[in-house]
Amino acid sequence: MKRKFTERLIAWKNQVNGRMPLLVYGARQVGKTYILREFGEKFYQNVAYINLETNQAVSSYFTENIEPERIIRFLETDVRQRILPNDTLIVFDEIQTCERALTSLKYFNEKMPEYHIVCAGSLLGVAINREAYSFPVGNVDSSTLFSLSFEEFLWALNEERLCDEIEASFNSNIALPMGLHSKALDLYKIYLLTGGMPRAVATYIESGSLLTVPDMQNKIVNDYIADMAKYASNAESVKIRAAYNSIPMQLAKDNKKFQYKLAQRGGTATIFGSAIDWLQFAGIVLKCVRIEQAIMPIAVYSDLASFKLYMGDIGLLTMKSGIAHQTVLSSGEIDNTFLGALAENYVAQAFAAKQYDLYYWTSDGTAEIDFILQKGEEIIPVEVKTGTRVKSKSLNLFVERYKPSYAIRVSAKNFGFENGIKSVPLYAVWCV
Repeated sequence: MKRKFTERLIAWKNQVNGRMPLLVYGARQVGKTYILREFGEKFYQNVAYINLETNQAVSSYFTENIEPERIIRFLETDVRQRILPNDTLIVFDEIQTCERALTSLKYFNEKMPEYHIVCAGSLLGVAINREAYSFPVGNVDSSTLFSLSFEEFLWALNEERLCDEIEASFNSNIALPMGLHSKALDLYKIYLLTGGMPRAVATYIESGSLLTVPDMQNKIVNDYIADMAKYASNAESVKIRAAYNSIPMQLAKDNKKFQYKLAQRGGTATIFGSAIDWLQFAGIVLKCVRIEQAIMPIAVYSDLASFKLYMGDIGLLTMKSGIAHQTVLSSGEIDNTFLGALAENYVAQAFAAKQYDLYYWTSDGTAEIDFILQKGEEIIPVEVKTGTRVKSKSLNLFVERYKPSYAIRVSAKNFGFENGIKSVPLYAVWCV
């Protein structure tokens, strides 16, 4: 499947000066291994792929001297091919299982920067943030791979022309023809069910049926739960699972602020703080923090104790919630509040993939804006609606108080710009 992340990898490869080993973060099953191997096969003469979790011979070799020249010689014997500067891509997969391999990246960068090295690991963020790793600060580059965006989902369905039309309408604020608008909305609803996990999308494309998707999604969730048990203590893994399993209930509330008591009776920040950190580091959830003032820089006005938790993939939230497929796919205006939660999670996922920090704004508990974006010197409010009924006292209050240059309203309505509000259809959030 075509991924935008490939552009990031090409830019890294083409750096003339200062290219460092690259760490690729991301949740399990988002496609890290596949995209790195595919990138190597397309843009290098050969690939030296080493899984440090399963290849104990290489992993144990790092426990000794980690001089780069010595390691290269050993790797050549293991992969049975020459490893050439600039022409070979070295891929260290599951690098979080080998602390010394991570440390060695410092010496590769300092002594042999001509070697191209990329590293990945499903729980790389957890390992680095929770274990006593000697992290090569200042000697590695990093980037995060998310599940497929809606744009990438359309690519997988061979709908590149539709993507072009959506982007043109976004830039011009001219409405799409109604036929294309309706088609894009229908595909958006399908995406709410499949999500962007590559295996789930591939299952849908190969079978042509949505009925086959939940089984694949359930396997992915089971992999997550297995990781919780494997990479955390028994006591902590119980709290991690409780926090994760509570997310559909958290988002079903009118006030979607995370409440510890929904994860466990008597739950507190002290009890669940490290569990939520684990989920974040693993890339499984996205945290959206409350701000009290929409003044630049917004990060300094954040209330770290008040936040929402979204799932890293919208399809997994839809599956875990148990909402009926026909409810999601309905073409009418349905009075189901959880559809609003799905739309919010979808937008959070799209913004996170574009490297926006996630914030929301409330005022005295009476008004709320779903997302606040800081782009350069601009602060832009983003309100999310599921249908075409878009009146909002909260957005009017925010605009009156902070006077942004414009606001964004995401809804089922077509493109447009009126009274300082840019109308963005739900299917076009990746353009923001």
